[in-house]
Parts: sequence; structure tokens; C-alpha cells
Amino acid sequence: MVQALDDGAVGQWYRTAVEVLSEARGRLDDLNVFPVPDGDTGTNLLLTAQAAVAALDAEGPRTTESAWSILARGAVLGARGNSGTILAQLLRGLADQLAGQPPADGPAFAAALQKAADTAYGAVADPEEGTFLTVARAGGEAARAAVDAGRTGLADVVRAAADGARVALEATPGQLAVLREAGVVDAGGAGLCLVLDALVTTVTGVEPARPPLARRDRGHGHSGEHLPHPPPAGPGSEVQYLLADADEESVARLHERLAALGDSLVVVGVDTPTGRAWNVHVHVADVGAAIEAGIEAGRPYRISVTPLAPVQPVAPVPGTRAVVAVVPSDGLAALFTGEGVRVVTCGADGVGEDEVLEEILASTAHEVVVLPNDAGLVPIAARAATRAREAGREVGVVPTRSPVQGLAAIAVSDPAGHFGDDVVAMAEAAAATRWAEVTVAEQEALTTAGRCQPGDALGSAEGDVVVIGSDLAAVACELLDRLLSAGGEMATLVVGDDDALGDTVCRHLATVHPTIEVSRYGGGPSSIPLQVGVE
Repeated sequence: MVQALDDGAVGQWYRTAVEVLSEARGRLDDLNVFPVPDGDTGTNLLLTAQAAVAALDAEGPRTTESAWSILARGAVLGARGNSGTILAQLLRGLADQLAGQPPADGPAFAAALQKAADTAYGAVADPEEGTFLTVARAGGEAARAAVDAGRTGLADVVRAAADGARVALEATPGQLAVLREAGVVDAGGAGLCLVLDALVTTVTGVEPARPPLARRDRGHGHSGEHLPHPPPAGPGSEVQYLLADADEESVARLHERLAALGDSLVVVGVDTPTGRAWNVHVHVADVGAAIEAGIEAGRPYRISVTPLAPVQPVAPVPGTRAVVAVVPSDGLAALFTGEGVRVVTCGADGVGEDEVLEEILASTAHEVVVLPNDAGLVPIAARAATRAREAGREVGVVPTRSPVQGLAAIAVSDPAGHFGDDVVAMAEAAAATRWAEVTVAEQEALTTAGRCQPGDALGSAEGDVVVIGSDLAAVACELLDRLLSAGGEMATLVVGDDDALGDTVCRHLATVHPTIEVSRYGGGPSSIPLQVGVE
């Protein structure tokens, strides 16, 4: 009998949980009807628990860090799906209370479980009752009630938590209509019950006697009233990514943006050796907008997009996909057109959503990727995409902020692949391309690099001025040196009217950065002498 949860017991708990979830995965997947009936809850819970244990196996032997912290970090960084992300949040909540403390006895674990359930509610944008969260809260309350009743031993507390969670699970069909109509309990809550039963087994050495999870009653040739109804029209894809290089304020803004874009939003943060990271999960219709929100907040990576409705594989059909790019000059229009892209060229008054929509519809393609190529045009492209979807098109907006990011996105496009995969690959390529430009100041102004005067050369990176000088070529070379100091393998140059500037910059790269692969294009707008992308 384990009296307190030390590192060894905590690790054994999650190894047992992996075994139990592995055995029950198919049954949990079968129960999955909420928030969408995509049949992957058991798989996602298992993958999340496996990620936690893999982190402990990899890091535990060579560190004195608490097993709670390592498991939580592994779970958050490896969390899959809605239920997996909430499970990771619950484990992180336990780690926040118990890591670095003496081994957890009954009262300590009860208090931590109740607090962790509360923080899990806070991580979900619009929590529903009758779900994983309800079951987690009931487990925490039952554990606390056992302590209040004088049953303070660890075995008594974990049994109470598991029993309380099971009672709450059986009540979930009375709380959610979709569960009641399907004749099932909540799949995520059922998975959590198995995880808590694994804890009872670890602490007591005896596996709790439970009736097996009932499979969904799919009917026997009758009308199918027990089957889940199809989900209502709404978000069409599950988007999930890890986010680095973001502060709490940026993550709060990201949370607000994603909550407005879709539902099933869960954002969980965890400390890593290189800084804080977040696992972001949301169901949305506009995949590009969800990824763009991540790019604005920090650095999204390990991006995944999964259709929420089962997709039947189909053979690629030529001409069913198009790319539409907004460009600032005729020269760039010719460059993008040469890559097989339809273009909308900005005039003196810019470009409106009607023009973008017209080009999307004129393509006659069912699937269309839009590259705005300017941060200010991303909202316009998103509105045009929404209108195009109402006309029956499937549209993804890749939030490119510069033509050089658009070129990087086109380079990885695969028209024969799955549309969602193609949009993700293009978005990742664009996000991995740092962009910069050299312009000439039109008036006196205070910039992030100091005060500039009319006629000064300005070198900006990602929209912020970082170099000011009197000579365009000198500013361009210093700007490139700064960009490449952070690493890079390839530089893309789009030169405006001044070919001599392009020659000078290319010579500088060949001399100072000889290992960098350089691609040079002409036709840039006269107002931007040089645009740069570094991958």
C-alpha cells in the first residue's frame, strides 16, 4: 500500500494509465459523440498519456526535477485533441500544486486535485457540463469530502476520487442532450475515470471492480434514434499547434481571437527549458485565420489540421484547386502568375474584399488558397474568404505579410494533396520566413530605431524599423547581416527599380555569407527598393 505519492509512484500511475487507456481506446473512441462525433477521444487520451510517460523516461534519469513537472510538460507538449489537452491541463494543475513538495499524502492530493479541476475549467473557453470537466470536478470534490469526513489515508482519498468521478460519469447523459440521444456517457469523462482507477491500482495494488464501458447502441435495423445527430453547421476543422515566444498578454489576445473564430477552445501553458510554451486547440471554419492568430501571438509550430467530419479519400482532380495572391506591383504580378497563381494587383487606392472575392470565384476552383501578402490585407482576405464559402467554395487564407512569404508558401504547395494539409504546409513555410524591407522615409518620424528624416533609408524587419542610414545599399547590407545573425539557409530578394542595389546586396551576401543560397527577382514596387525573405 502506497502511503504517499513520491516520484516513483507518480511515474507508475501514468504507466498504468497508458496500459488501461491502450486497452480501452477502441471503446472510448466508439463513445465519442461530443463536441463532435469524430471517434478519436480514446486515441487522443492515449497519445497524450504516452507523451507524458515518454518525457519521464527521457528526462527522469538525468535530472532531479519532480516527476510531476516532467509528466505535465510532456503531456502539454504532446497533447492531442480536445480531451487530451484537458487531461494535460489537469496534470499540469496537479504539478503546480505538488511539484517540489514532499510526497503527496491524502489531504495534499485531495486539495491538489480539486484545484487542478478548477484550473482545467479556466483553460476551456466555454465549458459545458456533462463532460470531462464535470467528471474531474466531481472527483476532486469527492476526494475533499473524504478528507473532511476523517478518511485521510491516500488509499481512501484516491478511491473516493475515482468513485465520485464514476458517479458523475453515469450522470452525464442527463446533462448533455447529444449523449442522451446517442445512449452513451461522455467519452472524455470515461477516459478520466480510467486514469483515476489506474491511480487506485497504483496506490492499493488492487484494480477497482467496474462494469465494462458500454458500447454505443447503434440499433438493429430500426430508425436509428439512438445514433448521434450530425453536428450542426459550423466549424469544420480541428486546429492544434504549440506556441513559443509569446508572453501572457499576447496569449490572452490569442484566446480572445480564437474564441471569436470557433469553439472547443483550450489553451494550456507549461514551462520548458527554453521558456514558456502553450498548446492551443480550437475548432474553426477558417484554418488560416486560426494559424494567423498564432503567428501574431508568437511562433506556432507542430501545426496540425484535422477535418471534423470524416473525409472520404478521392482521387486528385486537375483544376479543382487554385491559389490567389494579392500583389503590390505589375512586376510581382508577372512573377506570381509565372508560378501558376491568380493575382489581384493593388491599385493606387489599395484593394478591397470585393476584388479578392471576384478573383476567388473567377478561378472556378472548388478549393482556393488566398495569400494576402500584406498584414493590413489579411482581414480583407478573411472577409472575402467567408463570402466565398457562402457561395460553396472551400477557402483557406494563409496569413502572409509580405510577397516573400507568399513565394515561400507557393514553393511548398502540393495541389494533389489534401487541402487542409496543403494550407498547413504553406502556412508553416510562410511562418518560417522572416521578412524585411528597405524603404525611403517620406517624412520626419520617431521609429523603433530612432528619429528619421525625409530621404533617410529605413531597414525594417517584421514591420519594425531596425536600421536608419543615408545610403540605401549600406542599410540593406546591415539589415541582411542582422537577419542572418539569427540563422538562415536561403535568402529571397525582390528588387524594385534600382538594379544596382540588387547587385550590391548580392555581392555582399556572396562575400560575407557565402553559404547562403540566394534567389533574386525583379519587378518589386518602386516604393519598396528591396524586399527580403530569410528561411
